[in-house]
Amino acid sequence: MQKPYLEISHVNKTFQRGSMLTDVLRDISLTVQKGEYISLIGHSGCGKSTLLNIVAGLTPVTSGAVTLENSHVERPGPDRAVVFQNHSLLPWLTVYENVKLAVDKVWARESASVRKDRIMRALEMVQIAHAMDKRPGEISGGMKQRVGIARALSMEPKILLLDEPFGALDALTRAHLQDQVMQIHHALKNTVIMITHDVDEAVLLSDRVVMLTNGPAATIGEILKVDLPFPRRRLELVTQPSYIKAREAVLKFLYERNKFVEAA
Repeated sequence: MQKPYLEISHVNKTFQRGSMLTDVLRDISLTVQKGEYISLIGHSGCGKSTLLNIVAGLTPVTSGAVTLENSHVERPGPDRAVVFQNHSLLPWLTVYENVKLAVDKVWARESASVRKDRIMRALEMVQIAHAMDKRPGEISGGMKQRVGIARALSMEPKILLLDEPFGALDALTRAHLQDQVMQIHHALKNTVIMITHDVDEAVLLSDRVVMLTNGPAATIGEILKVDLPFPRRRLELVTQPSYIKAREAVLKFLYERNKFVEAA
């Protein structure tokens, strides 16, 4: 049996505010193999971002453990890069300089020429090299998000963590970036965990869709294996029975959970 690349084992997370305790996640267990693309989906407040932050090392577990290649995850590290919905670019730096910050930090021992090659390779991967001398205020929202993805990829992380990276974009820009991320993942065979509220996005990009129950004390309700070959072309997928079945399975789960919320 293949050993998991990433293992989330019986993770619980409780937040305390004064004397009040809130159980956010309860008994979360998930194994991820190297090269997998995993989407986390569920209603707002189910702890998706908390779980992603635990894997990133930004939030400590209350109990349980997270291991990446047999090493315990207890703090942030360059082996896990996060791309947030807000691109978090420094407005006074150019596109090139924003990516350079990450490269200089992670690859400090390399020569200046090698680091420059890393920066340019990352920019070219997301097709933003032509805007390398522009500042964030001079480019569109979609271009800013490309820079954020380029910055993360330049670190060559073991796991790329995406927290609704396309959520603030218009539909057309979102579709273009989804296609690019899918192409990059297919080329690099990197491991990705992505939060999304978009069912079509989850099915299009993922090897598996992990569905969380409603909070508080959310847990994993179902895991759907997406049985669709790569490369995936969205216009061809809409009529494929396997795609339609996968989409319906996720929608049914979310709809049933929403009924529980309304009943409560």
